[in-house]
Amino acid sequence: MRGGTDSCGCFPTGRHYPGIAHLLRRPTVGIASEFDDATPWTEIPIVMIDTETTGREPSTDRVIELAIVRGQGGQVVSRNAWLINPGRPIPTESTAVHGIKDADVADKPSFTDVCSEILDDLQGAVPAAYNASFDRTFLLAEVRRAGRCAQRDVPAIRDGVAWVDPLIWARHIFATAKSRKLTEIAQLLGVQLEHAHRATADAEAALQVMYAMGKDQRVPKSYGAFIQEQLRLLRAQDEARMMWRNR
Repeated sequence: MRGGTDSCGCFPTGRHYPGIAHLLRRPTVGIASEFDDATPWTEIPIVMIDTETTGREPSTDRVIELAIVRGQGGQVVSRNAWLINPGRPIPTESTAVHGIKDADVADKPSFTDVCSEILDDLQGAVPAAYNASFDRTFLLAEVRRAGRCAQRDVPAIRDGVAWVDPLIWARHIFATAKSRKLTEIAQLLGVQLEHAHRATADAEAALQVMYAMGKDQRVPKSYGAFIQEQLRLLRAQDEARMMWRNR
């Protein structure tokens, strides 16, 4: 059975149902239904996503580059990337970060034009991103604007599927590091990252960083346990930030 963790299999009194406790399972929060939660997460296809954008506000800014690096078994399986015409000028402050100029995307397709291609590449894999809330929010905003693409059933755009986020684990494993930026964590782990702030380079480095951190004994091995621990860490980190801000 997919998508569960062991339940006690008890009567309200606490006594076990005879012979069926091992069959009763409760849903595991956040997992993609395509995969058994007992499977090692490193053996499950993962699509590491990275976006470069015109700014930081998904409701008004647009994706101008999107990369998908697929991994499985600790190895990179494929790389795909799209330059995208956002239909508006790219601010100079954004170009200063990623180096992408208006001329670079002038003859490129819109997100709507490539939406189906992108979702095809995301099919059948667990979504992931470094600082996943940023890339997830931008991807979902673009898919919604693309209309019919939003009707596709793909884990990356499905409600309730938790994205693997190496940043959450970096904050946990490298708690005393001065910075948990991807460039810094990659250097600490010996992961090569050339052309930082370009989507393919960042996505591949983030994937290799996650696989490297996965060797740490604090990182659960099964997919279900991994996601549950990541959700717990995220809650704890959010609470710690709120306490710091309220001081």
